[in-house]
Amino acid sequence: MGTREIKSPEGGQETPGTASLGGVSADSIRRKKLGIYFIESDDRRTAFGRGYTGGTTPVNVHGKPITDLSKTGGWTAAFFIFGNEMAERMAYFGLSVNMVAFMFYVMHRPFTSSSNAVNNFLGISQASSVLGGFLADAYLGRYWTIAIFTTIYLAGLTGITLFATMDIFLPNQDQCSQISLLLGNCEPAKPWQMLCLYTFLYITGFGAAGIRPCVSSFGADQFDERSKDYKSHLDRFFNFFYLSVTIGAIIAFTAVVYIQIEHGWGSAFGSLAIAMGISNMVFFLGTPIYRHRLPGGSPLTRVAQVLVAAFRKRNASFSSSELVGLFEVPGKQSAIKGSGKIAHTEDFRCLDKAALQLKEDGANPSPWRLCTVTQVEEVKILLKLIPIPACTIMLSMILTEFLTLSVQQAYTMNTHMGHLKLPVTCMPVFPGLSIFLILSIYYSAFVPLSRRITGHPHGASQLQRVGIGLAISILSVAWAGVFERYRRNYAIKHGYETIFLTPMPNLSAYWLLIQYCLIGIAEVFCIVGLLEFLYEEAPDAMKSIGSAYAALAGGLGCFAASILNSIVKSITGNPERGQPSWLSQNINTGRFDNLYWLLTVMSIINFCIFLYSAHTYQYRAEQKFKMEEQVETNKNNNPSAVS
Repeated sequence: MGTREIKSPEGGQETPGTASLGGVSADSIRRKKLGIYFIESDDRRTAFGRGYTGGTTPVNVHGKPITDLSKTGGWTAAFFIFGNEMAERMAYFGLSVNMVAFMFYVMHRPFTSSSNAVNNFLGISQASSVLGGFLADAYLGRYWTIAIFTTIYLAGLTGITLFATMDIFLPNQDQCSQISLLLGNCEPAKPWQMLCLYTFLYITGFGAAGIRPCVSSFGADQFDERSKDYKSHLDRFFNFFYLSVTIGAIIAFTAVVYIQIEHGWGSAFGSLAIAMGISNMVFFLGTPIYRHRLPGGSPLTRVAQVLVAAFRKRNASFSSSELVGLFEVPGKQSAIKGSGKIAHTEDFRCLDKAALQLKEDGANPSPWRLCTVTQVEEVKILLKLIPIPACTIMLSMILTEFLTLSVQQAYTMNTHMGHLKLPVTCMPVFPGLSIFLILSIYYSAFVPLSRRITGHPHGASQLQRVGIGLAISILSVAWAGVFERYRRNYAIKHGYETIFLTPMPNLSAYWLLIQYCLIGIAEVFCIVGLLEFLYEEAPDAMKSIGSAYAALAGGLGCFAASILNSIVKSITGNPERGQPSWLSQNINTGRFDNLYWLLTVMSIINFCIFLYSAHTYQYRAEQKFKMEEQVETNKNNNPSAVS
């Protein structure tokens, strides 16, 4: 096997020349940092047999190179994608806010089990986004993954609509008053009826899981990374992307709720199906102008190859006389379809053993024994990214609790706005309105002000924005605890302790807007910053997997909320002594305020962990710059290393 030695960890550079291994002594190699010497192979069999590609070069829907990029992509293509995301979020939030009430009032399920069932649906639909990201990065590409799963999504919504409009699927509604519901005297849904509902619900969730990790990445793919304005376009794209998410949520919390009240459950769920169908048509209309990235083969296979190869060479020494060098393919292109080369880093040194080329490896080693530096660095990047989205699980947990608990709070308060009485289920619209407002003034107010403080061209770095969001979320949940204690004491003082479903006329529900607006602002900074961070930092051939990290964190937050609720109920409640739990169905005898304070303490601990993780994290662009400086220094100190 012919080899060429290059003195550069920068995969994008051409090999400067040819030299034998004898040009540099083994002692010299041992004295240098491991990443300084790569051995390039001219005869490398890739894991997928696809040969080499031009890095991240965009192609059309048929996988052919695009001759004129000016006629594709850009903001025109992005707006088609915004429409699809808007409808998907409208359906997602429409189900989340209406399904709890549907299960309680129509299917006659207890409120706590209804909210937990919806929390689990939300959690599964987000956590399983890893599957959608895997399929997109490995085999289908982002476009076809969206196309397939958005159709599945539509099928699930259609099923839920039929379920809500056909009496055979619903329990008997006769003589089922509000008092009967509270006492549990209404005829409950039969097991087969709930099974049908869950089937349609999880089909919808499965469709959402395939779409969510791909849409933001596919939209970002529409911009040319070689453009001087690329960073600016990307920053604005993710802000507008989340704006489309917010508009979908606002429609769900207002128009869909209005349709449900005026025309019934079938019409409400049907409106979601119609919106999804229209968005599908809009998405497919944009097909001729989309830019695509080729899938790079199974990322799980590549990760497994690195782990297996590193384990097999676990006893190999970095200073062994058998060491030939770190293995990489020649030239600018990597062996991974749709990916450029990634420079070697000093993190997770144990994984570097997967790229150690020893004399015993022979002329054509298996990729399960010898991996390229780029392949090893992919795994390192995935590991280094984990702490950041993991710290956003707490924000998702707070959002999930607000979505259910604050609605219960609103039931006990006056929701009149002048002569207009807003339905309680409309209350979650206010975080959406605050997000819409913040995003609208983001570039005119926040960026110029913060730019003066931080000196950052976009006002704040991606991790700084995530940190700002987490800090504001602490204020939000702390205020929620303060106000809930006041609300509960007010209810007890004025004789509403037992009649918790009777609104207190002199206590406005709009005090809840403070916590709603704060959590909305937190979401803007945290989630938008996280999406942009994951897209830019994830490996080229794993962008969808990177975006799935955010959805996975959101899903784990939903599960964590359900688990926390169950633990709190079991620990704080004692039916034998007549002691209600913090999460008693009678909110006026429960202690929601204690739960909010518990969440505040957990959020502060989580924020401290984030600060440490963000402080130790090094952006890939910064790492690349330091590597180039290091290579230049070594070149000046040891010019004989390159012939």
